[in-house]
Amino acid sequence: MSDILMPKATAVWLVDNTSLSFEQIADFCGLHPLEVRGIADGDVARDIRGVDPVTGGQLTREELDKAQGDENYRMKAIVSRHAELLKSAKPAPKYTPVSRRQDRPDAIAWFVRNHPEVTDAQIAKMLGTTKSTIESVRNRTHWNSANIKPVDPVTLGLVGQLALDEMVKKAADKKAKDDLKNGGGTIQPIEQVEAEPEFVPEARQRPGAEPTAESVFGTKD
Repeated sequence: MSDILMPKATAVWLVDNTSLSFEQIADFCGLHPLEVRGIADGDVARDIRGVDPVTGGQLTREELDKAQGDENYRMKAIVSRHAELLKSAKPAPKYTPVSRRQDRPDAIAWFVRNHPEVTDAQIAKMLGTTKSTIESVRNRTHWNSANIKPVDPVTLGLVGQLALDEMVKKAADKKAKDDLKNGGGTIQPIEQVEAEPEFVPEARQRPGAEPTAESVFGTKD
């Protein structure tokens, strides 16, 4: 069920103007059935003015009529245009406890020393800091530079090991791609070594005639 605006005011109107059961109204408005019963008895939301969900664009007339004809049916709300506008366009910034904020410069120094391939934007997002703070730590212009020492952010409890490994891997992969694109980091071709000529044994010359005993030792005469 979609969240609706002003659930109690909507429940007041439905109690006063429809024959829906307490359970149907409670399910549609996200309330407890006993709370709806309290509205009907005048014990709850006594000073709240009812709001028509049909004219307010949160419920169709067909849904309302169908629910009034079947007490087991549960109405489905229309997503309110106003509710969409009230949603935050971007996630809230990462919150770091006050007790750990003083550790962030140490974590920044660790990134600067050990992982220069990680961008300032990535560090700022992971640690919940600003680019100006990162720059001041890098240039040693931070007000507490004398006491800043590189410490692993996982050890400090600022990030998890898996998240850190994933970010470092992405940064390394991007740097490798950029190096290849810019002509750096390419593998040099292996120099061609001139092949040695194949060894072919010389053909043995066969003598014209086989030696005999007479030719070697001579005759007795």
